[in-house]
This record gives sequence, structure tokens and C-alpha cells, in this order.
Amino acid sequence: MDSVRSPDRPRAGSTIYGTPRGNPTGHGPAGRSGSTRQLTPADGQRAAPPIPVKIIVAGGFGVGKTTTVGAISEIDPLTTEAEMTSAGIGVDDPGSRSAKTTTTVAMDFGCVTIDRTLKLYLFGTPGQARFGFMWDDLARGALGALVVVDSSRLDDCYPAVDYFERARLPFVVAVNAFDGHVAHDLEQVRWALAIGQHVPLLTFDARDRLSVRDALLVVLDRALDRAIHDKQS
Repeated sequence: MDSVRSPDRPRAGSTIYGTPRGNPTGHGPAGRSGSTRQLTPADGQRAAPPIPVKIIVAGGFGVGKTTTVGAISEIDPLTTEAEMTSAGIGVDDPGSRSAKTTTTVAMDFGCVTIDRTLKLYLFGTPGQARFGFMWDDLARGALGALVVVDSSRLDDCYPAVDYFERARLPFVVAVNAFDGHVAHDLEQVRWALAIGQHVPLLTFDARDRLSVRDALLVVLDRALDRAIHDKQS
């Protein structure tokens, strides 16, 4: 798959919408059958809508969750950003490399159509611990999660990893490559976060649409593997 795009739409006037305009009976000009093929019920049916899949984008404060959702969403993402004030000094630390001036206080929301059969609905969680009470509601009905990590601030990532392990929700750990590099290699990150080999661990760029797409496809594969396992057990 080279790109993420919306499915092809039928052209206006196509018989996929039903009987062509100007000939509602499906017969010839004199009303005799045979001049024009009679449409069957199947001809008038539209293609089934894509299956909705809910994915959580989680992680610590300032790791790039809002950027991740915004980079790939095919709609203008819904955000609940509020200006950071002096009251957050010493409480909310976005990291020394961040120019962050706002913070998510409820959630981020976006969506992207993978193909004709599948559409992802992305819910980004707030990163601060004081908004943790919202995670249960946001995660309800989700099939998987993308845990975004800043490798220079691994301590901020433990709560998200612990949450999805306790919830038994399939998740993928994605290290955001700030400025094109990461502070530690992936095996060091895996050891520091104490995640098993069965949990996919990758690097990505939260600003790049195709990089985000590839990370989300890994989440889908992980969710599918879990569904197959649960069905067989």
C-alpha cells in the first residue's frame, strides 16, 4: 500500500446509484422491455460502508500525540488544546527540546480511510496524570492502541504501557524521532520499558503522514492477531 486515500466514489449518473435519470422504468422509449436492460436490485445497491475501527493514540505529556492524529486525519482534527500557563510550571514538563505552548485537556479526534472496507477513528488521550480519569471512557470499544514515546523522557511513558497491559488491549510502542533521531536505540527502550518481545516496537515521525500510517498499520496487525488468537482459544 503506497498511500492512504479515501475510497473511489462512483461517478454521478452511474447506474450504481439506481435507474439512470430520464428513464425511471428501465424500458425503451416506447415502454417496451428489451430496449434497455432492466436493473436488478443488486444494480441499485451501493457498496457497503467501510468498517469503523477505533484506535487510541496515547503516551506521556508532550510526546506528539496531537501531532500524530493531525498528520494523518483526513478531516480537520478535533482538538481540545488549551494554552499552558504559569500555573503548570513544575507540573507539566514538555521537555527541553519542545516549543509546546498548548496542551490537550480532553482528547484529540481524527479519522482516516485505509481502503474501501476499513476506516480508522483515532482518539488521542490527554498526557497529564490529572486527566487520567478520562482514559477508561476513551479506550472503551477500542481494538488497539499506539503508545507514543519520547526516548529522552522514558519515565513519562510507563503509565501508558502499564494501562494497556492491565486492560489487555493490543498496543504498539512507537518512538517519536524528534529532529530525526532518538536518544536511545530500540533494544534499550524495550529493556527500560520492560515490554516483552511480543509487543511491536518501532520508530516513526509524528509529523509525517506516511510514517504515521505505517505505525497504525502495525497496530491493526496486532489487533488482528489478538482477534484470531481469541477466536481459536
